[in-house]
Amino acid sequence: MQVARLSLVAFALAARVFASTPLAELIAEAQSNNPEIRAAERGSKAATHVARQVTTLPDPQFTVQQFSVGSPRPFAGFSNSDFAYIGFGASQELPYPGKLRLKGQVAEREADTRRAQVDELRQSIAQQVKAAYFHLAYLGQTLGALERSGATLNQLADTELSRYRSGGGSQAEVLKAQLEHTKLVREITMHHAERAQFEVDLKLLLHRSQDSPDIVAEDARATVLSYSAPELLALVEGQNPAVRSERADLGKQNAALQSAERGKKPDFGLGYMFEATGSSYRNYYMLTFNVNLPRRRRVDAEIAEAAEMRGKSEQSVDAQLQRQLSEVQKQYVSATSAAELLTEYRDGLIPQAQAVFRANLAAYESNAGELNAVLLALNDMLALERDSAQVLLDHEIAIAHLENLTGVTLR
Repeated sequence: MQVARLSLVAFALAARVFASTPLAELIAEAQSNNPEIRAAERGSKAATHVARQVTTLPDPQFTVQQFSVGSPRPFAGFSNSDFAYIGFGASQELPYPGKLRLKGQVAEREADTRRAQVDELRQSIAQQVKAAYFHLAYLGQTLGALERSGATLNQLADTELSRYRSGGGSQAEVLKAQLEHTKLVREITMHHAERAQFEVDLKLLLHRSQDSPDIVAEDARATVLSYSAPELLALVEGQNPAVRSERADLGKQNAALQSAERGKKPDFGLGYMFEATGSSYRNYYMLTFNVNLPRRRRVDAEIAEAAEMRGKSEQSVDAQLQRQLSEVQKQYVSATSAAELLTEYRDGLIPQAQAVFRANLAAYESNAGELNAVLLALNDMLALERDSAQVLLDHEIAIAHLENLTGVTLR
């Protein structure tokens, strides 16, 4: 019995060793340190350098050419033939005007898509941090309820043991009180094991060492939802990170289609060659201009592919928008329903259960009631407190989802 009491005290002290950390600080830490976010940011930054590459003219070519006459030896016939020469030339490919610019627009839209994907990832990581944090807060709240029940069970066990020693109670009642206390200690042990799992997940998101100090969440409080369902739905189209990512991809596909259509135009090549002959002969000067005609079959296939990809992206935007709108509606219903339940628990169910417990406890202490009635009332009260904490967790998780879906801060 003494070991069980010490276990309860140890658990209670362990939960209070570290000061609580505000959620906003943890989200900021995750945004700065999470390796997935940092990797995505590097990829996004890399994409910003592509436009300069594709809008730059192709590399120029420089040529040195030696032409021999009468023998394969270098400079053979250079002094006695006007066909022998050494030439120096340069050439440059010239894409049709606008082609490079359109390729640059495709690259810029790709960079926009990468940035939108980074924002989407940031929101996802923040959502995971919030979920882990709220679970820690829930476990902290339920631990408080378990501790209060443990203290009450201690008193009941001591009272029943005193009665038994004085001949006024039964050994069965003593064992029953001790058994309930042992069950509670086991539940607290499982409680801490569950808390450790969320600690692991949260430290992973924060990129903290797993042997770093534990994170203690602030006391959970219900967030007041000040937006109506239509107001939240109106925010989705412009601020939802997933929808913005799909729209950025649609912009890239539009630019890709324009670039593919521009591929019908020919490209050009410009070259110049200076050929120096022997001193007895005149030098040669050669200017070349090339026209490269694209094969229509290939270009038409590229345009058709780009058009289909644009159509796919348009459908993806619409599908994503509808998906996010439906999710907002679901989370709004979940949040408002949880808020109503919290009111019922706070104003009705829990006070009634507490009153029943106090009445049974008073009757027991005056020898007018039975221990079993007190234990039942205590278990009912504990169950309602845990249910209330679970509803509060569901409410805050729903609010966190709404923040992710609408891009606004609701707490």
